[in-house]
Amino acid sequence: MATTETRTHQNYIAGEWVDAASGETFDSTSPADGELIGTFPRSGAEDVDRAVAAAKEAFAEWRLVPAPKRGEVLFRFAQLVTDNKVELTDLMTHEMGKVKAEAGGDVQEAIDMSFYMGGEGRRLFGQTTPSELRDKFQMSVRMPIGVIGVITPWNFPIAIPSWKIAPALVAGNTVVFKPASDTPALGQRFVELLDEAGVPKGVVNIVHGGGGAVGDRLVRHPDVPVITLTGSRDTGVKVLEAAADRLKHVHLELGGKNAIIVMDDADLDLALDGILWSAFGTSGQRCTATSRVIVHESVYDRLAARLVDRAEAMRLGPGWEDDTDVGPVINGAALEKIHSYTQIGRDDGATLLTGGEIADEGDLAKGFYYRPTLFGDVEPGMRIAQEEIFGPTLSLIRFRDEADAIRISNGIRYGLSSSIFTRDVNRAFRAMRDLEAGITYINAGTIGAEVHLPFGGTKETGNGHREAGQAALDVFTEWKSVYVDYSGTLQRAQIDNA
Repeated sequence: MATTETRTHQNYIAGEWVDAASGETFDSTSPADGELIGTFPRSGAEDVDRAVAAAKEAFAEWRLVPAPKRGEVLFRFAQLVTDNKVELTDLMTHEMGKVKAEAGGDVQEAIDMSFYMGGEGRRLFGQTTPSELRDKFQMSVRMPIGVIGVITPWNFPIAIPSWKIAPALVAGNTVVFKPASDTPALGQRFVELLDEAGVPKGVVNIVHGGGGAVGDRLVRHPDVPVITLTGSRDTGVKVLEAAADRLKHVHLELGGKNAIIVMDDADLDLALDGILWSAFGTSGQRCTATSRVIVHESVYDRLAARLVDRAEAMRLGPGWEDDTDVGPVINGAALEKIHSYTQIGRDDGATLLTGGEIADEGDLAKGFYYRPTLFGDVEPGMRIAQEEIFGPTLSLIRFRDEADAIRISNGIRYGLSSSIFTRDVNRAFRAMRDLEAGITYINAGTIGAEVHLPFGGTKETGNGHREAGQAALDVFTEWKSVYVDYSGTLQRAQIDNA
């Protein structure tokens, strides 16, 4: 078995560790300092086909394993992740770049999700309803679907696979997993621990490689009826188009352009902490990150000045160092994209209050670091207030009244997370009703979802499905209605029997 201590890794197909059919490989390196994390197979369509065939064969038996027993596998997996939390956290600080506390939180989320979904093995609730006819019983039950194609991003390389794989497995499906090519070692460890937990051969398979070769084949494969993807809006559209001709079930978690509203009666100390955590945690590389702060004009100047002071005091550095506040962004392309939006903001007339620079002094030059960036005097229609930057860039927007704030918050193509800071309970409840988002926080930032409530967004953030909570099971099951007539006669429902 490949391990994180070795430098060369393999795909996991039908319970065996194997190289890519082509023999080609790629390297995973740390965004913090360029350290070589490992070498991985650069797979192609042939490898995907082998993995899908293994998963399809395994489905025939796995779907018949009693759901409580499938749940017990997830319990063992969750315990193994718990036992290996320190190692996984350290690996994440190196391969993905998160600071220790956030990396540990990523791992903990997988633990929580796996325990939660393990419990679903003794629920997987359907419904019973009374029949309109005598001596007849009826119920609905959840049925597994088959092979699930799981495509995950690099920003939550342990948590997001758990959001998808745990409910898929407990429902009786099998999986072909393509982790992000920026964080393959973390995806590898995830599958190694599933194997150690006792997942049968072929039930979970991992195929490393790029989206063009591996992801596209997985999306188009005729024996993969369900695709679940977390990624960009543009990638989501391409997946929908590629899956359309086979009418596949496609679950998409895509972009966000999330806002915090700060009312004139807000606790500014609390709001300041919430904004900084939501905007610059994970270097802004969360779909739920705050990239807009909509501030009442009466407190705008005070809040802006305090945000600048706090942002400038943040220390950049490798995630494994205890005093690091902001780690690197994931790669050079991301760094250049983030930096390009600083010029876009200036060109559109926003005021750069702080940051806006690639940090390349000393050891920071070895990695991909961007200074926490704050723009003032931002208008709602500016590109930096409309487009997902996915980096540590925050826009401050003034508003006059509550209706104006709600309008600005809703005036984007996305609808993932939202927040309002206020001491007025009436304002809070109006915000809960009127903010167009799948998640709303009151007196908290835009990040911090828990595993037992649905996670997902409205508008162009996705296509209506949800992860986490019982709602996640709707992605990985189909409803079957069952009727049992014990009358001994032919009774006809939905017909005029008069």
